[in-house]
Amino acid sequence: MKVWKTLTATVLAASFGTVALAQDVIIGVPNWASVRGTAHILKVALEDNLGLTVELQNGTNPIIFEAMDSGAMHVHPEVWLPNQQNLHDTFVTEKGSVAFNPNAVLSDQQICVTKDTQERTGISSVSDLTDPDMAANFDTDGDGRGEMWIGGAGWASTNVEKIRAKSYGYAETMNLMEMDEALALAQVDNAVAQGQNIVFYCYTPHHMFSLYDLVPLSEPAYDAAEWDVKQPTDDPNWLENSKAGTAWDAAKLHVFYAAALEEAQPEAAAMLSQVELTTEQVNAIVYALSVDGKDPAEFAREWVDENADLVDSWFN
Repeated sequence: MKVWKTLTATVLAASFGTVALAQDVIIGVPNWASVRGTAHILKVALEDNLGLTVELQNGTNPIIFEAMDSGAMHVHPEVWLPNQQNLHDTFVTEKGSVAFNPNAVLSDQQICVTKDTQERTGISSVSDLTDPDMAANFDTDGDGRGEMWIGGAGWASTNVEKIRAKSYGYAETMNLMEMDEALALAQVDNAVAQGQNIVFYCYTPHHMFSLYDLVPLSEPAYDAAEWDVKQPTDDPNWLENSKAGTAWDAAKLHVFYAAALEEAQPEAAAMLSQVELTTEQVNAIVYALSVDGKDPAEFAREWVDENADLVDSWFN
């Protein structure tokens, strides 16, 4: 891999009697596996090729967009559209303070059961969950309602799944669980091991399809006329004023970055506008981190070295 010996200014700032090194690029990192892997890969690529100092900072989607708007962060490695369409519309379309890479990783979002669950219960469609007798098959706490994981706290998709549950009607029969993904997948592990029924939000790219024999539940094809999705940042009554009564539209994952980076670090902005990964590559990244348990920083170093030609193409 070619290494550009670009010299960047070192900015020192005194704070409480100490001296802190300002970072050239700050990458925001939300709380799911694929974005962590991509963030570390971008960090290594930028440091290797441009000699920049790159920092990773945890944050939710809204916080990272606000930070890109203000200049406190510069990159969101994996924005899901249409999940974060409201943030795109605010910061890209209206304010123009954030730009995005048109290259996309394709994704599907669905509700899944294990194959054994389907064989035991006969469930085949999302609408089956509106039947109290079917929902009782997923009751783990004896309250007469089923339980299903719909995503992590702070995910835009979690709010959309609440809207979908209301629109279909299974919000009346199922308890919608929000929790860290690692805990949710531990529940899937336990259900498989114990021969128990389980239903949950599933998506690609993800290693869960490599670990489990999953069956996505059928539902009507995406219909834009049946989707009017608002987020809490848009409308205080977002849930009541939204609907989503069909399958998800195909999702696309993009790199977003602060527009100000085009002047502050033009070579970095140019690279971020050209990054391109496939769904298969992101699946492999997630598997390495989540199943093989590889350290993200060490894995990113190996990945960049092994994919030198691809990484070089991002800088041309």
